[in-house]
Amino acid sequence: MATLDVTAPPRPAPTRGRRPGSRLTLRNTMIGWTFILPNFIGFAVLTLVPVVVLFYLGFTSWNAFGKATFTGTENFQRLLTDTTFHTALKNTAYYALMHIPLTLALSLGLAMLLNRKMRGMAFFRTVAFFPYITSIVAIAVVWNMLFSPESGVINQILMWFGIDNPPGWTTSTTWAMPAVVIVATWRDMGYYMLLFLAGLQAVPAELYEAARVDGANAVQRFWNVTIPCLRPTTFFVTVMLTIGSFKIFDLILVMTDGGPGTSTLVLSQYIYRKGFEENDFGYASAVAIVLFLICLVVTVIQFTVNKRRNR
Repeated sequence: MATLDVTAPPRPAPTRGRRPGSRLTLRNTMIGWTFILPNFIGFAVLTLVPVVVLFYLGFTSWNAFGKATFTGTENFQRLLTDTTFHTALKNTAYYALMHIPLTLALSLGLAMLLNRKMRGMAFFRTVAFFPYITSIVAIAVVWNMLFSPESGVINQILMWFGIDNPPGWTTSTTWAMPAVVIVATWRDMGYYMLLFLAGLQAVPAELYEAARVDGANAVQRFWNVTIPCLRPTTFFVTVMLTIGSFKIFDLILVMTDGGPGTSTLVLSQYIYRKGFEENDFGYASAVAIVLFLICLVVTVIQFTVNKRRNR
């Protein structure tokens, strides 16, 4: 009786070459680089290369003409005895310590106030955000008129309430920085209000319902539900506010120009003066490096504290 040979035919040896999926992976990679490369080139040319050059110029003496002369740590040693730099550093810290908590509190309060389903709420959100996109020059001019010691509306209102000697605001070495903080907070809180508003709308309503069932009042719901749920948003806002506060420049330049005297002179404006007014770009670069390191250290501390809280 004949038997049927059912032995499977041998499989062909695998051919060397690319797998079918490798071409698709390469194609997707090239498409991704096509989108990323223009932005990366712009970042490298406009940000990365100038930052690298900045770190080199910080150790040189250069007035924008001729060749930069390497001077080692001379610029940084000069910072230790520069009283104007110390004043600018103190003013920057003073501004940051006032601006960050004030903007944080007001933007959160404004977000909670506008986080309601009411007719016309979109209009009020737009009004709150509008100062952030308004020209900084227009803002400074208008607020300088409001802060005018003789004819300003603010002092007129204070005198109407019985204050005989209202502050001199931008003409006073004591009140100039608080005036700048008020304007900066009024301008910035609309933007951070939107961030907090997005965070509030992401909080599950079930948590508030459960808190009400447990008998929690409005204050207890705020501290035990709202604040914990807003922790990521609060952390992001704090980091952005800190960086923005340390590099404040345009508002002070237009509003007070660092005066009266040096009462509102901050590090960013001091860098501008040394570099573009006195042509001492080496020393200005050294000050910029110090400002960069301060922002870096403060940001790292904030990340470390936030990481420990999330454990």
